[in-house]
Amino acid sequence: MRVRLLAGAAALLAVIAGCGPSGGTGERAEDGAGRSPGAGAGRSPGAGAAPEAGALPPVVDHIPTRDKVVFLTYDDGAERDPRFIDLVREHRLPVSLFLTDTVAGPGYAHFARLRSVGASLQNHTLDHPALRGLPYAGQRAEICGQQRKLKSRFGVRPHLFRPPYGTYDTTTLRAAADCGIETVVLWRATLEPDGHLTYTDAPHHLTPGDIIAVPSGEAPSLSLTERTTRLLAELEERGLRVGKLEDYAD
Repeated sequence: MRVRLLAGAAALLAVIAGCGPSGGTGERAEDGAGRSPGAGAGRSPGAGAAPEAGALPPVVDHIPTRDKVVFLTYDDGAERDPRFIDLVREHRLPVSLFLTDTVAGPGYAHFARLRSVGASLQNHTLDHPALRGLPYAGQRAEICGQQRKLKSRFGVRPHLFRPPYGTYDTTTLRAAADCGIETVVLWRATLEPDGHLTYTDAPHHLTPGDIIAVPSGEAPSLSLTERTTRLLAELEERGLRVGKLEDYAD
């Protein structure tokens, strides 16, 4: 399904999300750039088709759809719960994993097993820096470098990218496009370490098309499997299911 293009560069940068466990309504940045690490997340406009040569990739945190689906995305790769592999396989969950090389690299065998049961592997930079304000060469090295790592290790070249902390600027979008990224993915809801959801804006409940971020917790009170199992129960209560983000973001 194609989703609508962002209305120009100004709209692309008007709203920005924070990374990690944070809730509440996001605020618009006065300078049109992304927000600082750890800040609340703002809702960006909808996505569009893959960018043409020279075009900037769309930025999404929600995908307009009538299908009763939401999208589960997992960041970094710090939590390597072996039971999570069984959960993904048993429920046939089309989850998207945004991997950072310096975090996930020591456990790439774990993510190969996740990929074998249906997870997709996407780009979250080599080293997880806040990209906004960095020079083009540095941003391109972070994004293209992880493209090459994932291609070398898994034979995949991601077309989805999540900037660390949700912060970005026009340089980020240009570097992402030059590295072959088709869509920059933010989020509207965050699954917190204790298993509850927080939201970037109203309504404060899940709606069809929402992108849910599951950050790597430093010391989560619930395991990744436990948090996801609770979320799946909530989805069932709301008549929602997990959709494959790649099918909707293309």
